[in-house]
This record gives sequence, structure tokens and C-alpha cells, in this order.
Amino acid sequence: MEDGFVNRKRSFGFKKKKSCPFLAAGIKHIDYKDTETLEKFITERGKILPRRITGISHHHQQLLKKAIKKARHVALLPFVAEE
Repeated sequence: MEDGFVNRKRSFGFKKKKSCPFLAAGIKHIDYKDTETLEKFITERGKILPRRITGISHHHQQLLKKAIKKARHVALLPFVAEE
């Protein structure tokens, strides 16, 4: 320890780039009635998971957001989770 600074190891790990599951499957349209698929991208509290966690492309994230919101309005998905 010199002059108040602590020598620390820096770790520069390489993160694996996540690929969009919708692009890999060739899906162009996300259906709001497909609740099994939509439930994979929401938390147990009902929040939509961010792109940095799911690895979805920007375009598909926007389509997913619209599909989840539409499914909530027609009561296929809950707005919040039951406690």
C-alpha cells in the first residue's frame, strides 16, 4: 500500500455474447396469445426482463413488450403476481 492506494487485481473477463432466441428460431412475429413464450420473459413479480439479461435484439424486445402488454389487457397474463 503506497500513498493510500491499494493494489488490486483487475479482472477483465470475457462475456459471451447472448444471441436472440427469436432470431435463432426464425420468428418474425411474437403472438400475444402464446403465453408460454411470454412467461419466459417476465419475472415472478410480473415485470418484463431487460435485454441485457435475456439477450433479445432491440427489435424483438419492442415486439415482446407490445405482446406482453396486449396479453395483460386481454387478461391472458397478470399485471402483478399473486402473493
